[in-house]
Amino acid sequence: MLDDFFARALIAGSGVALVAGPLGCFIVWRRLAYFGDTLSHAALLGVAMAFLLEVNITLAVFVVSVFVSLALLLLQRRATLSSDALLGLLAHSALAVGLVALAFMTWVRVDLMGFLFGDILAVTRFDIAVIWLGGACVLSILAMIWRSLFAATVNVELAQAESMRPERSNIIFMLLMAAVIAISMKIVGVLLITALLIIPAAAARRFASGPEQMALLASIIGVIAVFGGLFGSLEWDTPAGPSIVVAALALFVVSVLPTPYLKLFKNTQTGEVQIDHSRGTGQ
Repeated sequence: MLDDFFARALIAGSGVALVAGPLGCFIVWRRLAYFGDTLSHAALLGVAMAFLLEVNITLAVFVVSVFVSLALLLLQRRATLSSDALLGLLAHSALAVGLVALAFMTWVRVDLMGFLFGDILAVTRFDIAVIWLGGACVLSILAMIWRSLFAATVNVELAQAESMRPERSNIIFMLLMAAVIAISMKIVGVLLITALLIIPAAAARRFASGPEQMALLASIIGVIAVFGGLFGSLEWDTPAGPSIVVAALALFVVSVLPTPYLKLFKNTQTGEVQIDHSRGTGQ
């Protein structure tokens, strides 16, 4: 019989994986891994603001992540720096400011390792409710903008010509990313959440014959990684958050192995999702 805390960890981790899968697919298709990394770094600044203002940590992380996303959009339009340079500037600046702010708050005892690498075994029933309700809202909104967001991923000009308002979809996508970062921080920590977004989606890409199938497979692979990582952590007494990411990495390695089964699977499929990077995005 599983202990109550371990069962809560499985439920919470599965909720995060289900939401991270579809969003991670867009990160892979659009080459936005550094954007997810920027938001995860900014989460530590949100933690500092939460302690300073005495507000809910999840809410503070969400607000700071939204602020960083909007700052990126504004700087992209007005600055002469490239997007990757702006992302690097925002990511490391937010992380450094957060660490310095926490250092000045000597009256607060902060489990920095817990925020950096997560503490999934300490999730409460309230955390589970936030994860699943928040995740349901994120997936519902993503389903509503899926067509326009994917069209913008394939070809921005075509999406604009068909009046799909790709800029609005991009802003909503950034807000959804901020929400997922906020609700996931306690699970795997700010330094590992990007891996949970990217690795399952990258592993699913080889098996998928379409974007919707890839999103579904990414969620399933993420859930498997959560179960594998947590049971591995229980068996070998390793940190739970990093163990989940290692399990996801193992699944990715398996997905790229040229086994006979994978070759047979490939022969029975019509193709896989491919992004035309020569145009920035595409299928």
